[in-house]
Amino acid sequence: MPEAPRTGPVGVGVIGAGNVSAEYLRNLTAFPDTQVLAIGDQRPEVARARADEFEIPATGTADVVLEDPDVELVVNLTIPGAHAAVAVQAIDSGKHVWNEKPLAADRVAALDLLGRAGSAGLRVGCAPDTFLGSGLQAARRLIDGGAIGQPLTALALMQSPGPDAWHPNPAFFFEEGAGPLFDIGPYYLTALLQLLGPIDRAAAIGSIARATRRVGAGPLAGSTFPVSTPSHVGALLGFASGASAQAILSFDSPVHRVLLEVTGTDGTLVLPDPNTFGGDICIRRAGAKTEETLATTTPRSTRGTGVLEMARAIRADRPHRADGALGFHVLEAMIAVRRSVAEGAFVPIESSVERAPLLPDDWDPAAATLAR
Repeated sequence: MPEAPRTGPVGVGVIGAGNVSAEYLRNLTAFPDTQVLAIGDQRPEVARARADEFEIPATGTADVVLEDPDVELVVNLTIPGAHAAVAVQAIDSGKHVWNEKPLAADRVAALDLLGRAGSAGLRVGCAPDTFLGSGLQAARRLIDGGAIGQPLTALALMQSPGPDAWHPNPAFFFEEGAGPLFDIGPYYLTALLQLLGPIDRAAAIGSIARATRRVGAGPLAGSTFPVSTPSHVGALLGFASGASAQAILSFDSPVHRVLLEVTGTDGTLVLPDPNTFGGDICIRRAGAKTEETLATTTPRSTRGTGVLEMARAIRADRPHRADGALGFHVLEAMIAVRRSVAEGAFVPIESSVERAPLLPDDWDPAAATLAR
């Protein structure tokens, strides 16, 4: 007999117990509609520490997650180079998977993952989920409602000294498939395409300021590691809608600076940091001498919001918003930017994606919506 549809909170397992797992687990163990059952890591003692911190019943290596029949959705928080391989393991184990960004390290691996999931009737979700936060949702409503007229251009800027200053093991941030483009770029590109639609071409210049970096904190402080991907990227993006955007993503600046703004025929909207879930939204209208605050938004939840939205979609048998197609389009845009750095020409982006529907006004992550 076919298996009866599951009901109640969605069983979740986490693979990868590193820094980002703490924020995910704070949320996923608090949401009434998700139940974290297991956590695994290639360092079982690290997984055990997280399990103890968040009262997760099962812990060990990845196998403890993949072999648990009650885990329906695997949250894959491994390093970027392992995203595709671990996600395929989850799919092959009969489970849906949510990947931290990027979806995969390359186009071939991403297509293989999505193809396997499709054939198995399983779902793929992908970070970032910040576009589901109060800030970017409110900004989307304002732009769609005509607050700045027809959107024309956008400016995205992220400058910092880089994660080597604070992360205890930062080398992977400076390997191929990472750098500011693949690490921070997904937040900006996802926000931009939710506001302006799909990206259809990209051109870019990139550079490496220092061939080696020094770890600034933790047990490895003082040790050095090589840099093998651009630590500064300047990109020009073209959108299918006819809009354009400029983006600077850098781990080479002593100045910390974050900016995301969209300009239309009637004004410029300044958005919250797309790496967060809330903040102020300001406008400078055409002809005005000062900015006006249109909205001050407070996050309803943070990382893990997309996992919750996906879990509820699984139970409701409807599409989820931060899906594999979105993650693939963002990946393909970043690959085009990286290729343009090497080739010095505009690179077309083959895929396209529909903008995700806005969340309902009454969407509440703290509500228990799944029958127990």
